[in-house]
Amino acid sequence: MKIKPLSLKGEAEKEVYILIDKNIRSLPKNSDGTINSKSSELYNNDVDALRHAYVSGVYTREYGKSVAHVLGRLYELLPGGSSTETPENLEKETNMDLWNNAVGRKYGLKSKTRDELFKKLLKALRDGELIIDINDPRKYKGASLIKSRPNGLVIVLEESETGENLTFYDLDKKQLLSKGDFVTSIKSGGYPDYEIRNIGGKETPVSQRDRFNFNNLG
Repeated sequence: MKIKPLSLKGEAEKEVYILIDKNIRSLPKNSDGTINSKSSELYNNDVDALRHAYVSGVYTREYGKSVAHVLGRLYELLPGGSSTETPENLEKETNMDLWNNAVGRKYGLKSKTRDELFKKLLKALRDGELIIDINDPRKYKGASLIKSRPNGLVIVLEESETGENLTFYDLDKKQLLSKGDFVTSIKSGGYPDYEIRNIGGKETPVSQRDRFNFNNLG
């Protein structure tokens, strides 16, 4: 079964900080020598840009482009997620993050390994492809910004070669669900915004309404 998105995110962030520390410049450290991920020196700059792009690229390699897009859009709204910026700069910060996420997805599709991904992103940084300043005039042209989301949102993490949804992720419970588990939970009333439909002779979970224009579950 797939790795949980938040676990993979944490793993990818640690990796990219080590790579940045080794290949670009020394990053602030904790007393035990580990990189201080809470330092203000890691936000709204080249480190921030590479972190977002690298995590998005890793998501793309693990889950595919569409899931990486959904996770990138929802990150600020996950339980415990928050902006490091003032309200005045939130829109600029979000634009920067979404732009860099898109660059990460682009190179995630072109990379066979994480090492290759980082090298491509490092070149993208040096070529000016990433946004490293919230006042950069370039604008992300994807879907409009989202302000909130309902509870109980589930996304598809894994499909079969024929397009059958196999593995799901509950963003609030931070829980992986097999198709069988999700079907059983829907039938028992655990997910009132989802229903079971017969598609191709198989019981298939779908959302009752498309709550977001980037929803990947119907």
